[in-house]
Amino acid sequence: MWEDTQLLIQECIARNRNAQKALYNKYAPQAYATIKRYTKQDELADEILNDAFFKVFTKISSYSGTGSFEGWIKKVVTNTVMDHLRKYIKDQQVYHAEDMPEEVYMSDDIVGKLSYKELLAVVQELPDTQRIVFNLFVFEDYKHKEISEELGITEVNSRWHLNDARKRLKDKINSIMKR
Repeated sequence: MWEDTQLLIQECIARNRNAQKALYNKYAPQAYATIKRYTKQDELADEILNDAFFKVFTKISSYSGTGSFEGWIKKVVTNTVMDHLRKYIKDQQVYHAEDMPEEVYMSDDIVGKLSYKELLAVVQELPDTQRIVFNLFVFEDYKHKEISEELGITEVNSRWHLNDARKRLKDKINSIMKR
């Protein structure tokens, strides 16, 4: 019934409940997967998903039609995640450039051998700030300057969290591969 995304959007703008339900059913699974990369807590993920779709439905008329609608929803979801998680990032240590270890890299061969669920589980084991910085940098393609602005931390701090996250992930993945 709602194969045409533009028609679905127009019906959602008109507050058609069936269209809103169809849009939610179509995009909520992907949005939830994005949210779960950032938080381990199911209750928090559910809360963020609800808030994100509230924003989608109240701001859908601001979607300009340029770019993909899926990308627009992803941006709304990511911003909603940041709004929620920003509250939890407190008392950040400031790391100085001289304290930062050399950058850590992982072979794509090693990561490619893990299933999505295994990789998600490993990422979810990261400390909160490292998990958030890693997700923003790797999956959302944010730069350290943008991350620092989003989270209220320094760029050096963002780099340190990313590097430490990579180190932890590399160690954990290597231990999984040795089993």
